[in-house]
Amino acid sequence: MDEKKRTERSGRKETLLPNTLLTGFIGGLFWSLVGVIMSYFNFTEVSPRTYILRPWLRLAWTDGWIGDVISILIIGIFSIVTALIYLVLFKKVYSMWMGLAFGAILWGIVFYLLQPIFPTVPSLPELNWNSILSTLCLYMLYGIFIGFTISYNYQELKRQPAE
Repeated sequence: MDEKKRTERSGRKETLLPNTLLTGFIGGLFWSLVGVIMSYFNFTEVSPRTYILRPWLRLAWTDGWIGDVISILIIGIFSIVTALIYLVLFKKVYSMWMGLAFGAILWGIVFYLLQPIFPTVPSLPELNWNSILSTLCLYMLYGIFIGFTISYNYQELKRQPAE
């Protein structure tokens, strides 16, 4: 009987990891698509391809829709790692504010700490206020999506009875 309960409990815990991987990938796809749309409508000077493709590839196709699609897919993959980091550090925190702070921290890492890696992206003082505020809000919404989804899944798995 104890072995059966242990097996079911471990099976339930294992469902958190696939859900986290899926949440990260879908979140990366969706929110980077929103970033492309924001760039298209000039809410921001930077688009996902500015970070993902343009620093390393100076080919004409990276400026078109193919560059956007490839950038969105790559960000989806990177977002899986971000979701795993959130799972390890903050899964027990069931609050919108933790996700918002996580997104703001990610924005700071990307736009401040990692900016020297990306020569095609203007530094933070060179960006206009529309770009700064738009991308900060985008990252915070991404953080809320990742954080709330992972925390919700964790809380739901804790509530399920171990039958």
